[in-house]
Amino acid sequence: GVTAEGWQQLLQLSENTEGIHPALGLHPCFMQQHSNEHLDQLAELLATEKVYAVGEIGLDLFIADADLEQQLSFLRPQLQLAKLHTLPVILHVRKAHDQMLKELRNINLESGGVVHAFSGSEQQAAQYLKLGFKLGIGGTVTYERARKLHRIVRDNPLSSFVLETDSPDMPLAGYKGEKNVPGRVAEVAETVAHLKDVSIERVAEETTLSAQQLFRILDKKASLQ
Repeated sequence: GVTAEGWQQLLQLSENTEGIHPALGLHPCFMQQHSNEHLDQLAELLATEKVYAVGEIGLDLFIADADLEQQLSFLRPQLQLAKLHTLPVILHVRKAHDQMLKELRNINLESGGVVHAFSGSEQQAAQYLKLGFKLGIGGTVTYERARKLHRIVRDNPLSSFVLETDSPDMPLAGYKGEKNVPGRVAEVAETVAHLKDVSIERVAEETTLSAQQLFRILDKKASLQ
């Protein structure tokens, strides 16, 4: 979820499609489309709908004309809603990891979350992990030049990560200029397996379990039966 306009369509899709688990949020790259009324709408939906996370939400100081205070005015109430409903968050963070870590330390989210497409330093990675967050590892890891990310993957246990593709954006190495597709998560897993010197089956098993536990997918399914 990135804007209020798409929430109902996303909820309908998840209701009609096995294996789709919705997250609702107000993304920092679409500030011009958000309003305070949307925060009220989000609060109502989180209280009444089957939602697995609050997101994507976050801070982005990379985009043109980024207004940190405006972004914080939407981030903070969404973090509060996640805390209220004991939901994990899906974070979009660019050029703002220190600011985001400060917000997370202040609110202390018991359910943690995932830092989507993690791009921070090794020290920032350690701080997110200490706060109970997972690092989202996607197509960037497949590039030879991504040495910092390679070190982070090598130096931390598999339980620290969830795998992603960010389709249709953020193409993997070898696919520049092409639309990304979710099936290429297998190539992300293959790269992680190579970096960790373990089997791709182990990577798939452990990162899938991490995602299921983080978003309580198995728990929610059981409660519906």
